Amino acid sequence: MKRILGMLLAGFTLFAMIGCGGEQKAEKVTIYSSAEEYRNEYFQKRLNEQFPQYDIVIEYMPTGNQVAKLKAEGKDTPCDISYDLEYGYIGQLDGIFAKVSDDYDTSIFLEDLLDPSGCILPEYKNGGCIAINRKLLEEKNLVVPTSYADLLKPEYKGLISMPNPKSSGTGYMFLKSLVNAWGEEEAFAYFDQLAENILQFTSSGSGPVNALVQGEAAIGLAMTGQTVTEINKGADLEILFFEEGSPYTVYGMGIIEGKQDRQAVQEVFNFFYTDLVPEDKERFFPEQIYKDRTFEIENFPTNIKYADMSGNTTEEKEKLLEKWKH
Repeated sequence: MKRILGMLLAGFTLFAMIGCGGEQKAEKVTIYSSAEEYRNEYFQKRLNEQFPQYDIVIEYMPTGNQVAKLKAEGKDTPCDISYDLEYGYIGQLDGIFAKVSDDYDTSIFLEDLLDPSGCILPEYKNGGCIAINRKLLEEKNLVVPTSYADLLKPEYKGLISMPNPKSSGTGYMFLKSLVNAWGEEEAFAYFDQLAENILQFTSSGSGPVNALVQGEAAIGLAMTGQTVTEINKGADLEILFFEEGSPYTVYGMGIIEGKQDRQAVQEVFNFFYTDLVPEDKERFFPEQIYKDRTFEIENFPTNIKYADMSGNTTEEKEKLLEKWKH
């Protein structure tokens, strides 16, 4: 009887590994990514080309949602690789990621972008801008804003789009930059007033630019790289920077603890490190992360003045997001 049960179990295991056509199923690698859709599409295409032997799945979710999901799932998560994890969240995921810094040359990156725990490798710097649809402003006989204070004018009511800091790293970097520039009390008072003019607090950082392209909003607190991508595709958008400078944040990638010894996961992660991260800079987000490599993209602003983003700790982020009410 035991022998029969053993044979049945072996047969079931074999059946689970074999597809309907009699071929062994491809090993699956799951990536949680908070990158924009067009970047994920590019990554998926390149991964499919490079690793036809694997079933690689990129699951998109906004930054805050990805963090909440990983916190809930822990090391039992189906995720193998986390991509586009905003640095301010790293401290909330302590113990979930494997240490990877010993296996990769981190000296190629700018030192201030390195994760002290060695669990996350930097993969892009996301700078922000004020993007405008000048045509829509002109149709409504509105002047182009020149400061954050201008955005509070009643004539812009319902024409401004901003990512929600609670779900979007892009939204949070605008909040943090003004907290650093003006102080916490003044910055929160400002966003309370700005909320009256906001068309929508979008769940992801790409939302404002999408609203501008679709003509739903005239002004967006946006990502510079995504705005340039749309401009180069033919969108009639413009990029502005206010006196406080371009807010920015850093995003990274890591392997879930316990998954680092799987060959498929190692190969996919290594391909991001060697090929896809540099290609992402060449095509979409050229802001510098490497010591000795720079990238240029048509229409991408030069000599950008960056905002003060100091003090971007996990504790600071939790405190500010707890205070955010919109």
